[in-house]
Amino acid sequence: MRKFLEFYKKYEEVISYLFFGACTTLCNIVVFYVTYELLHLDLLVANTLAWFLSVLFAYITNRIFVFKSKEKNIAKEIVAFFFARILSLGVDSLIMFVGIDILKFSSLVVKIVANIVVVLFNYIFSKLFIFKK
Repeated sequence: MRKFLEFYKKYEEVISYLFFGACTTLCNIVVFYVTYELLHLDLLVANTLAWFLSVLFAYITNRIFVFKSKEKNIAKEIVAFFFARILSLGVDSLIMFVGIDILKFSSLVVKIVANIVVVLFNYIFSKLFIFKK
């Protein structure tokens, strides 16, 4: 048990980031399902709403639990967070376009690679620029 606690303490930020990242993904899927499948909203509207609410959820959990931000200017911080997520959406789209449309790789493989790159991009951007201590 002590070894587990030492491991957790050493990698708490990364573990928390991955845990809340999974929760963010779940939030995105649930909101999309409810708005598209149950409420029958337009696909683009449902997807945009799911993206927005999941990014908002990610900001709140990253601020409070992952990076434990003490920043007083929340408006500046949230704008930077959303800007970074828009950039990572662009990175994701670029990887998907190049991998699938140009290189003709499997869409599932490309999506997995894109998600790995986006998770790393988001973590680095959050750590270095948004929630810097």
